[in-house]
Amino acid sequence: MALIGSLIGDPARANMLTALMGGQALTPTELAAHAGITLQTASSHLAKLEAGGLLTQRKQGRYRYYALAEDEVGLMLESLMGFAASRGLTRHRPGPKDPALRKARICYNHLAGDYGVRLLDSLVADRQIEVTGEDLALTDAGRHRIEALGIDYPALQKSRRPICRTCLDWSERRSHLAGSLGEALLRLFIDNGWAKREKDSRVICFTDRGEKAFLELFPL
Repeated sequence: MALIGSLIGDPARANMLTALMGGQALTPTELAAHAGITLQTASSHLAKLEAGGLLTQRKQGRYRYYALAEDEVGLMLESLMGFAASRGLTRHRPGPKDPALRKARICYNHLAGDYGVRLLDSLVADRQIEVTGEDLALTDAGRHRIEALGIDYPALQKSRRPICRTCLDWSERRSHLAGSLGEALLRLFIDNGWAKREKDSRVICFTDRGEKAFLELFPL
Protein backbone atom coordinates (compact mmCIF):
# COMPACT_ATOMS: atom_id res chain seq x y z
CA MET A 1 0.00 0.00 0.00
CA ALA A 2 2.79 2.40 0.88
CA LEU A 3 4.59 1.71 -2.41
CA ILE A 4 1.49 2.22 -4.54
CA GLY A 5 0.59 5.35 -2.59
CA SER A 6 4.06 6.82 -3.11
CA LEU A 7 3.93 6.07 -6.85
CA ILE A 8 0.54 7.72 -7.34
CA GLY A 9 1.16 10.53 -4.85
CA ASP A 10 3.82 12.33 -6.86
CA PRO A 11 2.09 15.17 -8.82
CA ALA A 12 3.96 14.49 -12.07
CA ARG A 13 3.22 10.78 -11.94
CA ALA A 14 -0.41 11.47 -11.01
CA ASN A 15 -0.76 13.71 -14.07
CA MET A 16 0.70 11.03 -16.34
CA LEU A 17 -1.59 8.35 -14.93
CA THR A 18 -4.59 10.63 -15.36
CA ALA A 19 -3.64 11.20 -19.01
CA LEU A 20 -3.62 7.43 -19.55
CA MET A 21 -7.14 7.14 -18.12
CA GLY A 22 -8.29 7.94 -21.64
CA GLY A 23 -7.36 4.40 -22.64
CA GLN A 24 -4.77 5.41 -25.24
CA ALA A 25 -1.11 4.44 -25.23
CA LEU A 26 1.10 7.56 -25.12
CA THR A 27 4.77 8.20 -25.76
CA PRO A 28 7.15 9.49 -23.07
CA THR A 29 7.21 12.85 -24.86
CA GLU A 30 3.42 13.14 -24.76
CA LEU A 31 3.32 12.11 -21.10
CA ALA A 32 6.06 14.60 -20.24
CA ALA A 33 3.91 17.35 -21.77
CA HIS A 34 0.89 16.26 -19.71
CA ALA A 35 3.01 16.31 -16.55
CA GLY A 36 4.76 19.59 -17.36
CA ILE A 37 8.23 18.09 -16.90
CA THR A 38 11.27 17.33 -19.05
CA LEU A 39 11.53 14.12 -21.07
CA GLN A 40 14.47 12.94 -18.95
CA THR A 41 12.48 13.39 -15.72
CA ALA A 42 9.45 11.72 -17.29
CA SER A 43 11.52 8.68 -18.27
CA SER A 44 12.59 8.25 -14.65
CA HIS A 45 8.98 8.47 -13.43
CA LEU A 46 7.77 6.04 -16.09
CA ALA A 47 10.40 3.49 -15.11
CA LYS A 48 9.17 3.62 -11.51
CA LEU A 49 5.51 3.28 -12.54
CA GLU A 50 6.33 0.32 -14.77
CA ALA A 51 8.38 -1.38 -12.04
CA GLY A 52 5.47 -0.85 -9.65
CA GLY A 53 3.08 -2.68 -11.98
CA LEU A 54 0.95 0.36 -12.82
CA LEU A 55 2.10 0.77 -16.44
CA THR A 56 2.99 -1.48 -19.30
CA GLN A 57 5.32 -0.57 -22.15
CA ARG A 58 5.03 -1.45 -25.82
CA LYS A 59 7.62 -0.77 -28.52
CA GLN A 60 6.74 -0.06 -32.12
CA GLY A 61 9.74 0.61 -34.30
CA ARG A 62 11.88 3.16 -32.53
CA TYR A 63 8.97 4.48 -30.47
CA ARG A 64 7.89 3.44 -26.99
CA TYR A 65 4.31 3.67 -25.80
CA TYR A 66 2.96 3.43 -22.27
CA ALA A 67 -0.52 2.40 -21.11
CA LEU A 68 -2.17 1.42 -17.84
CA ALA A 69 -1.17 -2.14 -16.99
CA GLU A 70 -4.72 -3.48 -16.54
CA ASP A 71 -8.34 -2.64 -15.75
CA GLU A 72 -7.69 -2.69 -12.00
CA VAL A 73 -5.33 0.27 -12.29
CA GLY A 74 -8.02 2.35 -14.02
CA LEU A 75 -10.63 1.34 -11.45
CA MET A 76 -8.31 2.30 -8.61
CA LEU A 77 -7.53 5.70 -10.14
CA GLU A 78 -11.21 6.48 -10.80
CA SER A 79 -12.03 5.59 -7.18
CA LEU A 80 -9.25 7.84 -5.90
CA MET A 81 -10.55 10.69 -8.07
CA GLY A 82 -13.99 10.19 -6.58
CA PHE A 83 -12.61 10.18 -3.04
CA ALA A 84 -10.62 13.36 -3.72
CA ALA A 85 -13.63 15.09 -5.32
CA SER A 86 -15.84 14.18 -2.34
CA ARG A 87 -13.35 15.97 -0.09
CA GLY A 88 -13.27 19.06 -2.30
CA LEU A 89 -9.74 18.28 -3.46
CA THR A 90 -10.09 19.25 -7.11
CA ARG A 91 -7.10 20.16 -9.29
CA HIS A 92 -8.64 23.30 -10.75
CA ARG A 93 -11.83 25.24 -11.01
CA PRO A 94 -14.36 23.78 -13.45
CA GLY A 95 -13.68 24.97 -17.00
CA PRO A 96 -15.75 24.99 -20.18
CA LYS A 97 -15.28 21.25 -20.70
CA ASP A 98 -16.25 20.27 -17.17
CA PRO A 99 -20.01 19.83 -17.89
CA ALA A 100 -19.15 17.67 -20.92
CA LEU A 101 -16.78 15.52 -18.83
CA ARG A 102 -19.47 15.05 -16.22
CA LYS A 103 -22.04 14.11 -18.85
CA ALA A 104 -20.08 11.42 -20.72
CA ARG A 105 -16.40 10.54 -20.78
CA ILE A 106 -14.17 7.54 -21.28
CA CYS A 107 -12.86 5.86 -18.13
CA TYR A 108 -9.95 3.77 -19.41
CA ASN A 109 -12.13 1.64 -21.74
CA HIS A 110 -15.76 2.16 -20.71
CA LEU A 111 -18.36 4.92 -20.44
CA ALA A 112 -18.39 7.11 -17.33
CA GLY A 113 -20.13 10.24 -16.14
CA ASP A 114 -23.88 10.81 -15.96
CA TYR A 115 -24.50 8.62 -19.01
CA GLY A 116 -22.31 5.83 -17.63
CA VAL A 117 -24.28 5.79 -14.37
CA ARG A 118 -27.57 5.96 -16.28
CA LEU A 119 -26.52 2.96 -18.38
CA LEU A 120 -25.97 0.80 -15.30
CA ASP A 121 -29.05 2.08 -13.46
CA SER A 122 -31.25 1.30 -16.45
CA LEU A 123 -29.92 -2.25 -16.85
CA VAL A 124 -30.43 -2.89 -13.13
CA ALA A 125 -33.96 -1.43 -13.17
CA ASP A 126 -34.86 -3.67 -16.13
CA ARG A 127 -33.44 -6.67 -14.23
CA GLN A 128 -30.88 -7.29 -16.92
CA ILE A 129 -28.11 -6.94 -14.37
CA GLU A 130 -28.41 -8.22 -10.81
CA VAL A 131 -26.61 -6.44 -7.98
CA THR A 132 -25.37 -8.26 -4.89
CA GLY A 133 -23.35 -5.85 -2.75
CA GLU A 134 -20.60 -4.65 -5.09
CA ASP A 135 -20.97 -7.66 -7.39
CA LEU A 136 -22.81 -7.51 -10.70
CA ALA A 137 -24.16 -10.40 -12.76
CA LEU A 138 -25.75 -10.39 -16.21
CA THR A 139 -29.15 -12.12 -16.18
CA ASP A 140 -30.57 -14.27 -18.98
CA ALA A 141 -32.71 -11.31 -20.03
CA GLY A 142 -29.60 -9.15 -20.08
CA ARG A 143 -27.73 -11.66 -22.22
CA HIS A 144 -30.55 -11.72 -24.78
CA ARG A 145 -30.64 -7.91 -24.72
CA ILE A 146 -26.96 -7.39 -25.48
CA GLU A 147 -26.95 -10.09 -28.15
CA ALA A 148 -29.88 -8.30 -29.82
CA LEU A 149 -27.70 -5.19 -29.86
CA GLY A 150 -25.04 -7.14 -31.74
CA ILE A 151 -22.59 -7.83 -28.90
CA ASP A 152 -20.83 -11.22 -29.02
CA TYR A 153 -21.67 -12.69 -25.60
CA PRO A 154 -19.54 -15.88 -26.00
CA ALA A 155 -16.53 -13.62 -26.68
CA LEU A 156 -17.19 -11.78 -23.42
CA GLN A 157 -17.29 -15.13 -21.60
CA LYS A 158 -13.89 -16.10 -22.98
CA SER A 159 -12.28 -12.97 -21.61
CA ARG A 160 -10.31 -13.33 -18.38
CA ARG A 161 -11.88 -10.11 -17.15
CA PRO A 162 -15.27 -9.98 -15.40
CA ILE A 163 -18.18 -9.38 -17.76
CA CYS A 164 -19.74 -6.84 -15.39
CA ARG A 165 -18.18 -4.91 -12.56
CA THR A 166 -18.78 -1.64 -10.78
CA CYS A 167 -16.49 1.37 -11.04
CA LEU A 168 -17.03 4.31 -8.69
CA ASP A 169 -17.67 7.40 -10.81
CA TRP A 170 -15.65 10.40 -9.58
CA SER A 171 -18.15 13.01 -10.76
CA GLU A 172 -21.42 11.23 -9.95
CA ARG A 173 -20.12 9.55 -6.75
CA ARG A 174 -22.05 6.44 -7.79
CA SER A 175 -21.14 3.33 -9.75
CA HIS A 176 -21.03 3.01 -13.51
CA LEU A 177 -20.57 -0.16 -15.56
CA ALA A 178 -17.05 -1.47 -16.19
CA GLY A 179 -15.80 -4.91 -17.22
CA SER A 180 -15.79 -6.43 -20.69
CA LEU A 181 -19.48 -5.55 -21.16
CA GLY A 182 -18.88 -1.89 -20.33
CA GLU A 183 -16.07 -1.83 -22.90
CA ALA A 184 -18.20 -3.61 -25.53
CA LEU A 185 -21.10 -1.18 -25.09
CA LEU A 186 -18.90 1.90 -25.49
CA ARG A 187 -17.33 0.36 -28.59
CA LEU A 188 -20.85 -0.31 -29.92
CA PHE A 189 -21.89 3.32 -29.42
CA ILE A 190 -18.81 4.53 -31.29
CA ASP A 191 -19.00 1.93 -34.08
CA ASN A 192 -22.67 2.79 -34.66
CA GLY A 193 -21.76 6.44 -35.08
CA TRP A 194 -23.77 7.41 -32.00
CA ALA A 195 -20.79 8.89 -30.21
CA LYS A 196 -17.18 9.84 -30.72
CA ARG A 197 -14.29 10.80 -28.55
CA GLU A 198 -13.35 14.47 -28.52
CA LYS A 199 -9.77 15.04 -29.67
CA ASP A 200 -7.18 15.34 -26.89
CA SER A 201 -9.86 14.84 -24.25
CA ARG A 202 -11.68 12.13 -22.33
CA VAL A 203 -15.03 13.64 -23.36
CA ILE A 204 -17.40 11.35 -25.27
CA CYS A 205 -19.70 13.41 -27.52
CA PHE A 206 -23.02 11.87 -28.56
CA THR A 207 -24.61 12.91 -31.85
CA ASP A 208 -28.26 13.99 -31.80
CA ARG A 209 -29.22 10.63 -33.31
CA GLY A 210 -26.98 8.76 -30.90
CA GLU A 211 -28.26 10.59 -27.85
CA LYS A 212 -31.86 9.85 -28.83
CA ALA A 213 -31.05 6.16 -29.36
CA PHE A 214 -29.09 5.96 -26.09
CA LEU A 215 -31.87 7.54 -24.01
CA GLU A 216 -34.49 5.27 -25.60
CA LEU A 217 -32.39 2.14 -25.05
CA PHE A 218 -31.53 3.01 -21.45
CA PRO A 219 -34.53 4.79 -19.90
CA LEU A 220 -34.81 5.59 -16.20
